[in-house]
Amino acid sequence: MKIEEVKSTVRTQRIAAHSHVKGLGLDETGAAIQSAAGLVGQKAAREAAGIVVDLIKSKKMAGRALLLAGPPGTGKTAIALAIAQELGNKVPFCPMVGSEVFSNEIKKTEVLMENFRRSIGLRIRETKEVYEGEVTELTPVETENPMGGYGKTISNVVIGLKTAKGTKQLKLDPSIFDALQKEKVEVGDVIYIEANSGAVKRQGRSDTFATEFDLETEEYVPLPKGDVHKKKEVIQDVTLHDLDVANARPQGGQDVLSMMGQLMKPKKTEITDKLRMEINKVVNKYIDQGIAELVPGVLFIDEIHMLDLETFTYLHKSLESPIAPIVIFATNRGRCVIRGTTDIVSPHGIPLDLLDRLLIIRTLLYSTSDMEQIIKLRAQTEGLQLEENAFSRLSEIGTSSTLRYAVQLLTPAHQMCKVNGRNQISKEDIEDVHSLFLDAKRSSKHLSEKNNKFML
Repeated sequence: MKIEEVKSTVRTQRIAAHSHVKGLGLDETGAAIQSAAGLVGQKAAREAAGIVVDLIKSKKMAGRALLLAGPPGTGKTAIALAIAQELGNKVPFCPMVGSEVFSNEIKKTEVLMENFRRSIGLRIRETKEVYEGEVTELTPVETENPMGGYGKTISNVVIGLKTAKGTKQLKLDPSIFDALQKEKVEVGDVIYIEANSGAVKRQGRSDTFATEFDLETEEYVPLPKGDVHKKKEVIQDVTLHDLDVANARPQGGQDVLSMMGQLMKPKKTEITDKLRMEINKVVNKYIDQGIAELVPGVLFIDEIHMLDLETFTYLHKSLESPIAPIVIFATNRGRCVIRGTTDIVSPHGIPLDLLDRLLIIRTLLYSTSDMEQIIKLRAQTEGLQLEENAFSRLSEIGTSSTLRYAVQLLTPAHQMCKVNGRNQISKEDIEDVHSLFLDAKRSSKHLSEKNNKFML
């Protein structure tokens, strides 16, 4: 008799550079644990980031900026992503790289402003009159086409809705039938229909159908309580950029000329300041009325030294705006020339007037023991097995070259180990791949020694 285990059909998540980072790894007092939540060492930087998280949660950080500064491979991006994890998925987090602003399609300042607006959330609470329940009947009523011809048209649709308290039969407009078809509503689904707008939202399949099929990918929801016709609080999370884009779309008619005009437009269109000011007025009105709540998120700009003088001055204006997110910069540069100038040298390549406004968190180089812990963490994340002496050799390589290079040797060493018919990576496998691949320091040494052999 052959018995096989059924493998899970859930797709495995791709292992990225920071897949192991789950948070800042702080205890109840805000002190950093040596190795926790995917982060190792950098205690001072993590504790400082913990204070920033507390300020963001208490809404006392909006419009301020933070700079993570340190040598390459010291965990600046990891700390920024850990801050995002600590804040949760309800707080908008928008990562970008400094070089992104140099787009061919739109202005540098527009790219920055778009990302600023993506980082600010708006939580809208609305009390809507809705019809909610499980669909018991869905019958379109056909009639003769008033335009003539042989085809028939739908005059109305009859829908039956059931809740725990009772049932109701509704006669709906044919336009709502189109919305029902778009949502792929069937008998047995739990839906709600907004009374004013006629918008249809499918919430899932009724849990009475849960045992209908063995392989069912549906999300099951319980039968709604109360009456079919009720008032319901609907919470919507949008970003200010979503509102900008929704209002910037051309509202032309359905004639050929307006459609051609839309086709002729470039892929990316700039949103005017006038439109943004109008949206800000409406947003402020909603906040004053208590309908909406502003959720300042986080804009993370990596490689901040790639910005030029124009974009730095624009950042001043944006940070002083009444609606501004928390901005986190990261850089691995020391003293260097500010981009866009030829002779102005500044720390981290950032103008001094902007540098004065920043809270700076310093990241330090890792010790050999810290590197060993990080390599063990990465090996565990990638599902690799290493001998103890292989870990110590990798940490030695990381100390002499860089941590990134040592971590990158893991996968080729695993491949080498498989070729040799073993499951556990040994020190010899590490030595083999280290001799095959060069790190930056050995490569530059090789270039300086054989400089006359290369083309200038």
